[in-house]
Amino acid sequence: MSRVNLSAWLFLAPALALLAVFSFWPVAFGSFLAFTDYSLIRDTHWVGLDNFRYIFDNEMFVTGLKNSLIFLLMVPFVQIGALGLAVLVNNQLPGIRYFRAAFYVPVVTTVSVVGIMWGFMFHEQGALNYVLTTLRLVGAPVGWLSNDSLALFAIMFVTLWRGLGWYMVMYLAALQAVPADMQEAAILDGANRWQRFWRITVPMLRPTIMVCTILSVLAALKAYQEVDVLTQGGPMNSTFTGLYYAYDQGLKHLKLPRALAASFVMSIFCIGIALLCLRYIKPKHR
Repeated sequence: MSRVNLSAWLFLAPALALLAVFSFWPVAFGSFLAFTDYSLIRDTHWVGLDNFRYIFDNEMFVTGLKNSLIFLLMVPFVQIGALGLAVLVNNQLPGIRYFRAAFYVPVVTTVSVVGIMWGFMFHEQGALNYVLTTLRLVGAPVGWLSNDSLALFAIMFVTLWRGLGWYMVMYLAALQAVPADMQEAAILDGANRWQRFWRITVPMLRPTIMVCTILSVLAALKAYQEVDVLTQGGPMNSTFTGLYYAYDQGLKHLKLPRALAASFVMSIFCIGIALLCLRYIKPKHR
C-alpha cells in the first residue's frame, strides 16, 4: 500500500469506525433478528420468514406500505417547487438574503414546533378553516386531520413544506455553479430565457436533480415524525406508514422482531427505488 493510500485510510478510519459501530453493525444484527423470535426475557430462536408472513397478513402494515408509496407522489412537487424557489432567490435583489433565510426556516424548525403549529392550522376551528369559510370556499369547517380521506394528504403537505427549503439550498448552490460564459454565449446566439433554462441550466443541474430526487424519495418512504406528532397513525389507521408501523410494533407493543421485519422490508423498498432513480436520472456524460 502506497504512502498516499495509507494516509487516506488513516483519515477515513475514525469515520469508518463510527459507521461500523453505530450503522453497519446495528443494520446487520437487526436484519438477522428479523428472522428470529427475539425477546428481552427469553431465548432467541430462528423462525425464518414467520415475521414477514405476519406483517404482510396484517392490514395495518399493508396500509402503511401503501401510504408510504402514496407519499412518493409528493416527490415531483418537492423537486419542482424547490427548483422554482432556487431560481427565484438566485436573483440579486434587495433583501434577497432574508427571503432565502425565510424559506429555510422550516428546515431548522423542530418537528414538535411544526406539529403544534400545523395542528392549530388544521384544527376544525383553526386558521385554515377560518380563512376558507370566511372566503366562502367551503360551507363548513373541514376535518383535515380527523377525516381519514384527507389526513394523509395533510401530512404530506406538511412534509413538503418542511423539505422545500433544504432542496432549495442544494439547487441554489448548483445554479450558482453554472458557468456564466455559457449563459452569455447562449444570449449572443439569440436564445431566450426559457431556452437557456432548458438547454443549459437543467442539463448542468442533472447531478443535483439526481441527488435531490433520491434524498426526497428516501425521505418520503421513511415518513414518521410528522405522523407521530400530528395523528399518531389515525384516524382509523389511515395515516400509518411503513416506518410508523415499525415504531408502533417495536416501541409501543415491544414486538421487536415484527418491527425489524417491517424495517427490513422498508429498507428493501428504499434501496430498490433509489437504484431506479440512479438508473433513469443519472447524468449523461459525453
